[in-house]
Amino acid sequence: MSRQRHLGSLLIIGTLLIVTFGCGRHDSDEKYVLVSDNVQLPYWQEAKAGFMHGSDQLRVQAKFVGPDTYDPKAELKAFQDAVAQKPSGILISVADPAVLTFDIDKAVASGIPVITIDADAPVSKRLLFVGTNNYQAGLLGGKRLAEELKDKGNVVFFTMGQANLAERLRGYREALGRFPDIHVVRVVDIAGDPRVAFDTTDQIIGKERDKVNAFVCLEAQAGREVATVLNNRNVKDKVVMAMDTDTDTLDWIDKGMIAATIAQKPYTMSLVGLHILDDLYHNKLSRLDADWANDPFAPIPAFVDTGTALIDKKNLQTFRDAAKKAGK
Repeated sequence: MSRQRHLGSLLIIGTLLIVTFGCGRHDSDEKYVLVSDNVQLPYWQEAKAGFMHGSDQLRVQAKFVGPDTYDPKAELKAFQDAVAQKPSGILISVADPAVLTFDIDKAVASGIPVITIDADAPVSKRLLFVGTNNYQAGLLGGKRLAEELKDKGNVVFFTMGQANLAERLRGYREALGRFPDIHVVRVVDIAGDPRVAFDTTDQIIGKERDKVNAFVCLEAQAGREVATVLNNRNVKDKVVMAMDTDTDTLDWIDKGMIAATIAQKPYTMSLVGLHILDDLYHNKLSRLDADWANDPFAPIPAFVDTGTALIDKKNLQTFRDAAKKAGK
């Protein structure tokens, strides 16, 4: 055998050994936890699917926890319980930074890497944030809303008291600021209860129908509530902008009651987040509590933008086909 062929054979054997034994680096007790602020939402079931897919790829233990409804204090308890298990790392979507920052810092100080996904706690000692650039998502939605309104109309927003939703609202406001005849007439905090969106929309359509031209939903639950009210009252001259891609929202787009929705990537957030935690477990940082965000030579990024996409009737089927292919 020639020397060249011999070296080629060694390279092939080496590659096979890496493929065969690469996953052997994982310890039998290596485990990770994803903490959600509402495990029942389709959005978080999608994130769970990405998390579990990642655990299958890496052959590590994974657990998905959190409250059944939006409840920051219940999420804090779920996080504390996760920390008590001393996992290899934690992903968490922070419902309320004021409630969770202290315990995130305690977890990091105890040696547990914590990464925030979807909703951040920027002043905490979490290592980095993986999720949506929410300001850009708002700009994207605002541009489409202006097109739907033909540059004129009154808008009601539905939101919640979270920093990521505040950033979406800021993006929308900036996009709409270019149009002096578009006015934000009301911002409603649904406080995690979609019935508030339903009741408010019903009240507006009943008493102020001609004063509101569009409804913008900055979180996942309100869109279907608004569409349901408009459908029940046979109102077809209002623009509805939604957030995320639960089945009901997509169905209302198909029926023409929702103009478009801004799709995030919760599956990607949890999958990428888990891979980063796993890498940090096997390639430990010199310090978990260092100010990596302001270190120009940091070994980790400060923010991983998983991207957004606008879904409307034109590309709805393409999105559904892609989701089906991914097993979601």
